[in-house]
Amino acid sequence: MEEQKEENYRAEDSQKTKHTDPVEKVLGTEKEELEFQSRLDLGELSQNVQKIREEIGKVIVGQNEMIDKLIASLLAGGHSLIEGVPGIAKTVTAKLLSKTLSVGFNRIQFTPDLMPSDILGTSVFNLKTTEFEFKKGPIFSNMILIDEINRAPAKTQAALFEVMEERQITMDGIRYDMSPPFMVLATQNPVEQEGTYRLPEAQLDRFLFKITVDYPQLADEIEILKREHELKNTVKTETVTSFLSAEQIANYQHLVSQVFIEAHLLAYIAQIIVATRNNQYLYLGASPRASIAILKASKAFAAMNGRDFVTPEDIKRAAIPVLHHRVIVTPEREMEGLTSADIIKQIIEMTEIPR
Repeated sequence: MEEQKEENYRAEDSQKTKHTDPVEKVLGTEKEELEFQSRLDLGELSQNVQKIREEIGKVIVGQNEMIDKLIASLLAGGHSLIEGVPGIAKTVTAKLLSKTLSVGFNRIQFTPDLMPSDILGTSVFNLKTTEFEFKKGPIFSNMILIDEINRAPAKTQAALFEVMEERQITMDGIRYDMSPPFMVLATQNPVEQEGTYRLPEAQLDRFLFKITVDYPQLADEIEILKREHELKNTVKTETVTSFLSAEQIANYQHLVSQVFIEAHLLAYIAQIIVATRNNQYLYLGASPRASIAILKASKAFAAMNGRDFVTPEDIKRAAIPVLHHRVIVTPEREMEGLTSADIIKQIIEMTEIPR
């Protein structure tokens, strides 16, 4: 009888220990809860992102941030505006990115006399069929490089509104859809203002990123000269190979859209956006399209780093290139030398990350 009681006590103690163990209480009793499994397979994506960097790096020295932002823009399905002084490889980098992809590529040189039909296409009368036929313009491709976008007048720039936002063109009542992936890369020179036209806010808002490119550092400048000397008569762009298909890019864009982001980080993005609208130094704040752009860009940065979840650092990294072309500084602060990027940095620093 005593032995039976003792066994019962041992069984009760065993049950108590099982339910009150502090490690199991914190980590959970299920073994599966202790094992982290990635929800998305981003291994191939990360490898190919690194390969794009290496291929472009065969020609371009430095400018790593510009290259990463262009890749992120591609993965997020957005467009990019590249701004910088002449001669710092804006156009070359965009062409090299397109060369790593087995997709269609067209370059359009914007000039003051360029007409919308020169970009979109025009209807031509066919004498054989006695009907009008639509001849597609250079915009009908996968990757479009627009060089010196601010040299065309407002009428020509407005021709890009529909195609950049909706990936379609409407001509003579007929809709023509763009073949995915579709991406516009535009360059502009901030120094030379003669013969240029300021981009309207509606068009700037359609660019996911505005990428500001600066001069290379001394070490990079020396490396550029060394490479140029060693090339002799070789064409440097021929060393870059194409390896990504349109189908792969579409799959990667779908993967990026599935990257997880917690609710408190969505609130963090919203707080940053609302803060731009209430900032006394900004004449114009950011729109909801800007908050969606930060969401997409932060997911792309996370995926590029092999993570299937967004961190606050991804959001901070995306915020400045997404916002600084969408907000307008008040004239008084602009005269004091304060830039939109400076104000956005202040807003990010003052915005507490929700826990």
